[in-house]
Amino acid sequence: MSDSIPNQPNTDMNSTDRSIASPDIVLDLLEAFRRSKTMFAAVELGVFDALTVPRSIDDLTVDLQCDQLALSQLLDSCVSLGLLTRDQDTYANTDVAATYLTQHSPRRMTGYIQYSNNVMWKMWANLEDAIREGSHRWKQTFGFDGPIFSHFFRTEEAMNEFLMGMHGFGMITSPQVVNAFDLNRFKTIADLGGATGHLAIAACQRYPQMQGIVFDLPHALALANKMVAESDVRERVQVVGGDFFHDELPRADLFALGRIIHDWDSTKIKLLLKRIYEALPEGGALLIGEKVIWDDRSGPRWALMQSLNMIVCTEGHERTFDQYCELLEEAGFATAEVYRTSVPLDAILAVK
Repeated sequence: MSDSIPNQPNTDMNSTDRSIASPDIVLDLLEAFRRSKTMFAAVELGVFDALTVPRSIDDLTVDLQCDQLALSQLLDSCVSLGLLTRDQDTYANTDVAATYLTQHSPRRMTGYIQYSNNVMWKMWANLEDAIREGSHRWKQTFGFDGPIFSHFFRTEEAMNEFLMGMHGFGMITSPQVVNAFDLNRFKTIADLGGATGHLAIAACQRYPQMQGIVFDLPHALALANKMVAESDVRERVQVVGGDFFHDELPRADLFALGRIIHDWDSTKIKLLLKRIYEALPEGGALLIGEKVIWDDRSGPRWALMQSLNMIVCTEGHERTFDQYCELLEEAGFATAEVYRTSVPLDAILAVK
């Protein structure tokens, strides 16, 4: 039986009147959230963890306790996204899925994906109000103003899984941030809000003479100690507890702030930068890891999307290099340079 339909008009989008703009961008964006949610749902349902070895749809249906037809549609969609492979009715993880989407992987991003699914997905539904009012959506979405961590990470396991998701990000970005500039002249790097220590570890791996300090709130210290202890630079990295807004900062000639400045409003940022400046010796520096918006504000897309995310979820937003320079100069820093990378963080180095 033929499935061709005779005498139909040509509906090929590429053959339409060329004076009409292509709808490709609009069509792609209409579907984009579906692709994200497909990955989120597969992680939440445990698809990738169930596929540490190839398995049939029959086995997966029983193991994951899902409707077989619906599950097969989800799995086939993951195949189309490059997250799974299929041989007849047997599915397997791709290398990407095995590396970033399974609980046993040290580079897993599952914690951040689950946070995106369970928290940010809901908050982004209120983006319009965030734009109208210029404030985050915690109260509107979940009924509280904050602090965030005390509400969503009430157990050590939940907190650690979120931090491991951020660690997965850090494994991608931190090596490029510490390679952006020649940091050989510095003796000690103190990463403020250093979480699992990925940036301090990457710096000490890159610079054999360097000592590292991971400085973060008490709830992050247990996992930081574990990750540092498992690294090959464990003897040169220490973990210290404290609040960088209030407590004495550790002694170092290089401070680092990775994905920190974009969390806060200008008043808090100015306070933090001034504290760092005063703690640095002459010739010391601050290394900032953030995705920097282009001067003409036309991109990069990651930075602009992240800026909207910060408006929805925090007090802050992303900035251009000139905007960072204004903040740094007000704090007292003499010079600043930017290095743009191909990963979700760029690097800025400001010198006292």
